[in-house]
Amino acid sequence: MAQAEAEVVEQQGPPARREEQRPPASVERSSPPGPSESGPPGSPGSPGSPGSQGAQGSPASPGGQPSQPGPRQGMPRRFRILALAAVVVLALASVLYWLHARQYEDTDDAAVDGHLHPISARINGTVLWVNPQVQENGYVAAGTVLVEIDPADFKAAAASAEAEVARLRANAAASSADVPVQSANAIGLLHAAQAAVAQARQAVSTESANQEAAKARAEQAQATYAKTEADRQRYANLLAKQEISRSEYDQRATDARNAQSALEAARSEVSAAAARVAQARASVAQQQANLDRASTAPQQIAEVRARSGSANADLAKAEAQLETAKLNLSYARIVAPVPGTVGRKNVESGQRVQPGQELMTIIQLDDVWVTANFKETQLRLMLPGQPASIHVDSYGIDLSGHVESIAAATGARFSLLPPENATGNFVKVVQRLPVRIRLDHGQDSHHPLRPGMSVDVRVKVR
Repeated sequence: MAQAEAEVVEQQGPPARREEQRPPASVERSSPPGPSESGPPGSPGSPGSPGSQGAQGSPASPGGQPSQPGPRQGMPRRFRILALAAVVVLALASVLYWLHARQYEDTDDAAVDGHLHPISARINGTVLWVNPQVQENGYVAAGTVLVEIDPADFKAAAASAEAEVARLRANAAASSADVPVQSANAIGLLHAAQAAVAQARQAVSTESANQEAAKARAEQAQATYAKTEADRQRYANLLAKQEISRSEYDQRATDARNAQSALEAARSEVSAAAARVAQARASVAQQQANLDRASTAPQQIAEVRARSGSANADLAKAEAQLETAKLNLSYARIVAPVPGTVGRKNVESGQRVQPGQELMTIIQLDDVWVTANFKETQLRLMLPGQPASIHVDSYGIDLSGHVESIAAATGARFSLLPPENATGNFVKVVQRLPVRIRLDHGQDSHHPLRPGMSVDVRVKVR
């Protein structure tokens, strides 16, 4: 067996040696046989003879046999054309798809939104009646009475408030009527006091003049008395010398006594005039005090008007309390503020309710919109008014709409715990902004949209 393997190796020979023995093909092709090299066909040196091919060094098979020429390599021309056309079509389709897709921004982070009106009690009380037509998922029209609360307490409060208003209205009317009366009295007293003061001052002037006149008469009487007394004394001396008669002396003595009486009367008149002057001055002081009291007439008028205003204010307060009582009475009947569908109904007859307690919710299905949360990088070209298409997942239908508005802040800013990037390690996250899409009117009415439904939104931005 080892001898056989040696023979095979000897026949094959080393690869390098076989290559050296094989003549280059290029030399064979480039050197055509000349006339001297060519011989008759079938001769050993001719190209057409088998011996010449072996002598020229044609490659031999591993078994020593000459190799046969294989089939021609490479793809057919028609296949190459089809492949090139497919590449061109694919590139053109990619460009057209890119040109079409760049006109739109889409997101699946979108849902239907609407008005959810919570119906709650505004007063505390016991539920007296619940409308039997108000059922879960049932439709109610605007103004429909939903619930009635026991109104007995509120009727009594309204009646009490009405009685208080009537009482205070009477007080206000009396106070208003008293204002002109008190004003006239105060002004009349003021004018009378002013006139009395002027009259008292005039009396002081008159009595002072009378006093001066009395003093003048007293001085004249004093002078007369001094003259008559001097004459009496002179006549008394003459009578002692018996130079005059007794009758003449008596005449002078009588004149002296008369002058003395006149002097005493004048002095009494002066004293009486002084007393009248003092009395007149006291009257002036009294009238001035009356004038000072009457001078507060403006303040008295203001006080009367203030009392009237206070009465009117009390009346207004009572009227407000009456209005509050009437409102509380009206709140006993809870009505639907808008038309819509009832949801989350949790009220029954006999139930005790408190102000602010939610009884049910009315969903307004005729006024809905779509809130799409676009990434902030998708809003470069988005503007209000741009058309949009909405695909509703639940119905499998497409609706049309337009961009109505873009939120003023990201959704994260309205969250319960807004992010605070100034603390801790910062990781940049693409934010989303709510965009309101308003649906166009007159579309599929057999598939009403309900708040919370998931939709896909595409907006044409170019």
